[in-house]
Amino acid sequence: MMAFGRRATRHLRGMSVLAATLLLAGCASLGPDAGLDPVRQMVGERLGAQQAQSLQARPATQRAPELDALLAAPMTVDSAVQIALLNHPGLQADLHGLGVSEAELVQASRLPNPGFSWGRSRQGHEREIERGLGLELGHLLALPLIRQAQSQRLAAAQLETAQRVLSHVAETRKAFYTAVAAQQTLAYQRDVQTAAEAGAELARRMAQTGNWSALQQAREHAFYAEAALGTARAERTLMSARERLSRLLGLWGAQTDYRLSERLPDLPASAQPRPALEQEALGQRLDLRASLAQTEALARQLGLQRATRWVNVLELDLLHANSNEAPRKTGFEFSLELPLFDWGDARVARAERQYMQNLHRSAQIAVEARSELREAYQNYRAAHDVARHYRDELVPLARRVSEQNLLRYNGMFIGVFELLADTRAQIGTVNASIEALRDFWLAQADYELAQVAKPALGGPASPKAAAAAAGADH
Repeated sequence: MMAFGRRATRHLRGMSVLAATLLLAGCASLGPDAGLDPVRQMVGERLGAQQAQSLQARPATQRAPELDALLAAPMTVDSAVQIALLNHPGLQADLHGLGVSEAELVQASRLPNPGFSWGRSRQGHEREIERGLGLELGHLLALPLIRQAQSQRLAAAQLETAQRVLSHVAETRKAFYTAVAAQQTLAYQRDVQTAAEAGAELARRMAQTGNWSALQQAREHAFYAEAALGTARAERTLMSARERLSRLLGLWGAQTDYRLSERLPDLPASAQPRPALEQEALGQRLDLRASLAQTEALARQLGLQRATRWVNVLELDLLHANSNEAPRKTGFEFSLELPLFDWGDARVARAERQYMQNLHRSAQIAVEARSELREAYQNYRAAHDVARHYRDELVPLARRVSEQNLLRYNGMFIGVFELLADTRAQIGTVNASIEALRDFWLAQADYELAQVAKPALGGPASPKAAAAAAGADH
């Protein structure tokens, strides 16, 4: 009686496991958001929930009204980010890629389709019909492990997608700041050219009346020629900066006629305090979390390979046959692949090496994340100090000198050419102050990205470097 009870208990446990497996596989279905909700949540933590809602894998026709409304107003850095999230084809491709990963998870969670066979044979007056129903037991028994491994792969794909989205946002911000700075520089350069043209024309007239020498006239004309060349270069820089921004926004045709903000945002009164950088890097970096999720998936894959190394094929077939000359025949058979030549050790060794490879890669990402965040913060603080020095010291001094020279000119202590010479002296200071403010916002974008993903770090941008960066593709 006790033996019967133990057998019944084992039978019930086996039936429970089978029922749970069947229920798990039966519930596997594709979600309406294609695995996008976790990505929106991670992006929303950095950008805000409102901008994260722009991440929608929708047809272009459905996105067009919102895009047109954003392009109708002068573009700010926030609206530029929203346009990129809404419209960039590469990001749309990444979002649809999540649907692929989710479909693979659903596929891995479903039961293998049973096989059905039917045959009819004849021998003299005897006719026999055979029917068979087969099920791959090996896949069914390994289904929980397969589903766990694929779930980790989906989580890694979601983290990688969030990282690409935030990296694209950082590049969009940097391209926007570069374009607005180029627009400011061009506007100032055109004012300089206008002043230089007036000085050159005045010098020409004074030379004609004999009040100026040919050397003095040539100097004024040379300044005008340099100013005109500076304007042409500024126009080219702005054109390249706008084109790069357009690529990052996914705009083309008439959409590229958008209007930018007239000037860069003001410098914050103070820089952000230095946080616990290394702990922050390990806690928030999406590339590290994605690598760890992939490592966990490989660990589960390793467990699956070890569990199934001796059994590659295990099938159960139910048989049913009837004949007009003999009684009905029923039964079942197992099919098992014998591991005579392939013992599964190579598959297990491959899974072990993949796991160890990804484990060491995760450690390297952790080392680099700490260093990148420290460097990004140092660049950010240095850029803030430089921009603040221009804002608080150099630009006010240049303005004070200009005001004093204007008073001297009104008092007829200096002439117009001395006043124009003072304007030339201010050109470098004004251009450098615009570049310093631009470099601060670029450094802040890199620092914000370094907190969650791998940034493209570099020192403060020089005019030549900024022009080169403006022409680079994303």
